[in-house]
Amino acid sequence: MAAAWIVVLVTLVLGLAVAGPVPTSKPTTTGKGCDIGRFKSLSPQELASFKKARDALEESLKLKNWSCSSPVFPGNWDLRLLQVRERPGALEAELALTLKVLEAAADTDSTLEVVLDQPLHTLQHILSQLQACIQAQPTAGPRTRGRLHHWLHRLQEAPEKESPGCLEASVTFNLFRLLIRDLTCVANGDLCLRTSTHPEST
Repeated sequence: MAAAWIVVLVTLVLGLAVAGPVPTSKPTTTGKGCDIGRFKSLSPQELASFKKARDALEESLKLKNWSCSSPVFPGNWDLRLLQVRERPGALEAELALTLKVLEAAADTDSTLEVVLDQPLHTLQHILSQLQACIQAQPTAGPRTRGRLHHWLHRLQEAPEKESPGCLEASVTFNLFRLLIRDLTCVANGDLCLRTSTHPEST
């Protein structure tokens, strides 16, 4: 009887060793220096500093006469509409424009300079982590096209086509979409499920 139990236990151990661990979703840390997964959610303190900055920006905008010839961020801007591999590039462009506009706002307004100090440092850190992840990805791949190409082109030409007031308003009203929806989507990788495709509207 003892010999029979030993045979059963050996069989179970060998079976578990062959089976190995159950695979989980792909990690969001994909290379040296790449740790975008840590930004699945920001701390309450970080979110509070961004809320304070947004409130100050909105108050500043009330004193300015601004308008946009066309929306800086397309009306259907939603990273879930993109392929997983396309999302980091879209988020990088979104972050880069946001940083550029908010840094300019801080340079021209001493009150905003103080309240934007910590949020700007946080955004710069997020962007550096994201760029490390992008650099760690294979370079070979299809060129951007379709929706992503249209979105990137819109963000690239916005500083030349729109006024500083329009740009400041656009990134202010987009700030929490960037932090809560877009950043979280990229940080979650494959777990951020793609939505059904919508028409290529602007």
